[in-house]
Amino acid sequence: MAKKTFKKNTKKPHDPNSVRAKKFLGQHFLEDETVAQRIAEALTGKGYKNVLEIGPGMGVLTKYLLDNKNFTTYVVEIDTESVDYLKANYLNLSSRILEEDFLKYDVSKTFNDEQFAISGNFPYNISTQIVFKTLELRQQIPEFSGMFQKEVAQRICSKEGSKVYGILSVLAQAFYDAEYLFTVPPEVFNPPPKVDSGVLRLTRKQDYSLPCSEKLFFRVVKSAFMHRRKTLRNSLKPLELSDNLREDTIFAKRPEQLSVQDFIDLTVIIEKDLQEQA
Repeated sequence: MAKKTFKKNTKKPHDPNSVRAKKFLGQHFLEDETVAQRIAEALTGKGYKNVLEIGPGMGVLTKYLLDNKNFTTYVVEIDTESVDYLKANYLNLSSRILEEDFLKYDVSKTFNDEQFAISGNFPYNISTQIVFKTLELRQQIPEFSGMFQKEVAQRICSKEGSKVYGILSVLAQAFYDAEYLFTVPPEVFNPPPKVDSGVLRLTRKQDYSLPCSEKLFFRVVKSAFMHRRKTLRNSLKPLELSDNLREDTIFAKRPEQLSVQDFIDLTVIIEKDLQEQA
């Protein structure tokens, strides 16, 4: 994300009004203490000793994370005004404030190969990218909890047969158990967004490996939903599968009819077919 230069803010850094929500960063500052506490409490603390909060803003969620002594809280924030505010108001956090863009940050610089959880009131404009980076780092992230635009949170947690079931649903649930926890109205934010928000929790599966090529699995899922109204027989044509395999009854279905396990099983047989053709 490109950094922008702002006019120097002459207000004291500890003044809440010194931090302005910036549209290009997708910022909507949560102001409801009860909601912040519920998000913090969504983390179980099982299987990790560190938590990384993404986009803490003025720390309304941060302080509840810091209250939990079962783990150590770090925050990653790209907004310099928010960083100044946090440093002035959370002195015990200062050494654990990462002035970075999470999407570009090498987490091994902070956590090495240790396990850590993710939490946050995620900026709408990068929330999906945050999920995809979490999937890339799933070996280190056993738990993930936070707030999204409601329809995105519902999509991540939806099951087959749902109109919102799609790429994000399948890829996330291939490695994590997804729970939609609660809905948050616009009026608890400053500025208020135009839509409801939703809080979810992802808990990494005990076995989060795939019995097939991960790269091929992602390709199959994305290709299938790229033309979600078509049958798999048509949407997966670019894979150049054998005629014999394409006659399988599963290829007469549309992608939203397949469960996550169906997609995994489908990739297994596709991988075998491609190997036999090679």
